[in-house]
Amino acid sequence: MIKHSFSQKTPPKEEFSKKELPCGTWYSPITSSLVSGQTLTFSEIASDGHSVFWLERRPHEKGRTALMCWSETEGVVEITPQEADVGTRVHEYGGGAYAVDAHSIVYSERRTGAIWRLINGYQEQPATLIAEGAGMRYADLRLDPLSDRVLAVRESHNASKEPQAALVVLGGTESLSGYVIKEGADFYMAPTLSPQSDELVWIEWDHPSMPWEATRLCWARVQRHVNGHILGLENCRVLAGAERNESLSEPRWTETGRLLVISDRSGQWQVWEVVFDQDSVTFHPYSAGVVEGEIGQPAWVFGQRSYTPLPKDESLFLAVHQGESTCVFSTAEGKSIPFGGRPEQCPVPLADGRFAWIESCFEALPSVKIGYAQTLTHIPHTQITQTLRFATPITLSRADISCPDSVWFPVEDGLYGHAFFYPPVNAQVCVPHNELPPMIVLVHGGPTARAQESLSFKVQWWTSRGFAVLDVNYGGSTGFGRAWRERLKGQWGVVDVADCLAACQYLCQTGRVDPKRIAIRGTSAGGLTVLLALAESDLFAAGVSLYGVTDLCALAAETHKFEAHYLEGLVGPLPEAEAIYRARSPQNVAAHIHAPVLLLQGMDDKVVTPEQARQFAHALQKAGTTCVLREFPNEGHGFRREETIRAAFEEELRFYGSVFGFTPSNSE
Repeated sequence: MIKHSFSQKTPPKEEFSKKELPCGTWYSPITSSLVSGQTLTFSEIASDGHSVFWLERRPHEKGRTALMCWSETEGVVEITPQEADVGTRVHEYGGGAYAVDAHSIVYSERRTGAIWRLINGYQEQPATLIAEGAGMRYADLRLDPLSDRVLAVRESHNASKEPQAALVVLGGTESLSGYVIKEGADFYMAPTLSPQSDELVWIEWDHPSMPWEATRLCWARVQRHVNGHILGLENCRVLAGAERNESLSEPRWTETGRLLVISDRSGQWQVWEVVFDQDSVTFHPYSAGVVEGEIGQPAWVFGQRSYTPLPKDESLFLAVHQGESTCVFSTAEGKSIPFGGRPEQCPVPLADGRFAWIESCFEALPSVKIGYAQTLTHIPHTQITQTLRFATPITLSRADISCPDSVWFPVEDGLYGHAFFYPPVNAQVCVPHNELPPMIVLVHGGPTARAQESLSFKVQWWTSRGFAVLDVNYGGSTGFGRAWRERLKGQWGVVDVADCLAACQYLCQTGRVDPKRIAIRGTSAGGLTVLLALAESDLFAAGVSLYGVTDLCALAAETHKFEAHYLEGLVGPLPEAEAIYRARSPQNVAAHIHAPVLLLQGMDDKVVTPEQARQFAHALQKAGTTCVLREFPNEGHGFRREETIRAAFEEELRFYGSVFGFTPSNSE
């Protein structure tokens, strides 16, 4: 990795015109109402060629998610019934909750698991039930272009043992739970038909692997009835992943029938073309040399899109290079051109040459956009972009937004870790001239996730109130290649803690933050890192864990199927590594934590159960350490409801005020 200094994206500010106030007391335009109830969350954008579709989560409707549609004639409308909550709980994290084509729309109802069909273009007609949700969950929905059937990944919870996964076909009269066309593997993902719909490829994997560790790319010939309905598969074979630990994901066909897939066989995720016949399978680089960086994402959810094949051998790629995301258009001649904008996932094409995407930049709140790629050879020079939907009608001033600086800090063996640093920014107020700002260190979840530079309230809520924020891509984070991910292999609770400490110490050495006023906060897996860092070092004056892991043994025993063996790679196999599990469980090192701790926990959390938070709070109180536990009813692993999000932000701000000695301004 290359060592970088601060990138100075933020222009110089005329601080002399601002009022000096103690950090933490600043009035902020980013209110609790804005972050909790007035801001929509967009995901899963798609197109039928003419209309644009996306999911829209609404905290003000108790976290309900609606399926939205935009067309030239109708504008933006909600197309699912008002009582529908679109989503899926396959693998607990969901994704791939709907599919569209020119004729049909199918979606999963999150609360019941049922699958419903709408006729595209006739939203006034009632939805039709095509799969019951009793004991079943469905994800990665794919419409079959040759019939009225739907391909899906099904997770059956009717067995007494762990849930059973299968590829199924839905929509027939045979069964309202679908009929199985492939089973036997522990997990399935991305069933993808060829352009002629006579071949099917998919991704599968087994315990104890996670999908970013080892998966298989599989192929089969599709058997069909004379009326076009899928009957089953024949000649199934594994094309890649059977003989090596290789992370394969997102198989896609080009319009001419070329098979593409993401693989990390070169050391980082790239797009490859797979050429095969009865006797051989060869991989040919498809994105290497065209795009710098890593193309691919950890498959925590279904339906992610890191690249989009286009006609005439053109493509779009969403890559992470030097810690920052970029979208690149590739011509048939291998020329690389910036797409323009900052898509959250790779844009999807419309029939008229435009693209649709969710814009997720560091200077503005998310929005849904359509437009032409910036410099395509067959598009006029003028870029035409239209915003279909804003995350909120409220506009933030650029002067109130803190933009990220890329920071590279030394870790070990000549390696450098990456983080995003956000200075405190407010249009009306500045840090007193004799004061350095407090800093909050963010630890992302996963732990195989990534700190991203798009605008986030978990950052701007704090920077607009006088805090600096450091968002760390510790060892195990994605976007930096397989070797960086595997630094965490067997070392969760060690490498991540050391990297966060190293990042924090580096920032203290720069003289930009107050070393005596540093807090660390993290969610889920990041919560474990937070609590172990508090036990490891007195560098932090406070810690906040949101539904964080406190007992590794309990997590291994209680967690859901998707992560049932995850800890074997992160910590070690049980029972052989039981002593390591206990040594790295915050529950067992609570006596070494002296800084005050705030625990925020959902009472319906099935990933990290509330009992973990309760036992840890008791251990801290027994050790004489200040601990506040706030539990939220009707919340799971990740907060969705308006009242919860508001209360969590306000509680955390008050907590820092009590630790750092300031009185927050009215958050409204």
